[in-house]
Amino acid sequence: MAHRGLILDNPLSGERFFFRETATDTDGERLVFELELPPGGRVPGGHVHPSQEERFDVLNGTMRFRKGMRRVTAESGDSVVVPAGTSHRFANVGDDTARIRVEVRPALEMERLFETVAALAREGRTFANGMPKPLELALFMRRFDDEVRSPIAPGVVRIVTSPLAWLGRRRGLDRRYGLADLPDLRATRPTPVRPRAAASDRLARSTHPSPTRPGWRVKRSE
Repeated sequence: MAHRGLILDNPLSGERFFFRETATDTDGERLVFELELPPGGRVPGGHVHPSQEERFDVLNGTMRFRKGMRRVTAESGDSVVVPAGTSHRFANVGDDTARIRVEVRPALEMERLFETVAALAREGRTFANGMPKPLELALFMRRFDDEVRSPIAPGVVRIVTSPLAWLGRRRGLDRRYGLADLPDLRATRPTPVRPRAAASDRLARSTHPSPTRPGWRVKRSE
């Protein structure tokens, strides 16, 4: 579990995290860490944080950010803010190791996300670019749906990867990589219940059933 002072390494992407403030320290308000990237180092893949804002303060080096359709080059002393819901990616385009102070608001489960990605890389369950392999990626995207999503058609991606997520669970990969021990909030949200109709109304409906009447719930499989 992440804590203040923890140093976390991703052996494939070259990312090194120095945790300064965790969700526990800030009551979930923010996560603050410093990130080191070697020359040529980059975050694995473009992504979107649906409800989190990220602020990047470049302490050393030269970074290039992609925010939506814009490219921004930032050097020591520059800051880049990525609003929630904005597709982005970044890389070290300089000749020296870059160091960036990153602040994420709210924290949510970002600490656990970084720990999981690093663990997958150490176990050889990612590609050379640091992206998880298909079965783990399908599980990963479901576990951290509140923190990160695909920048393109996330709903379609979820449907397409459903068979992979099922197969990953069958093989026990969700347990092996720590993706099963966090509560799945989507599974515990209460399902709205249609108010019980009066007896006379129920009798009328039973004689004229309508498959499209409001209040029916359709169970959708992942």
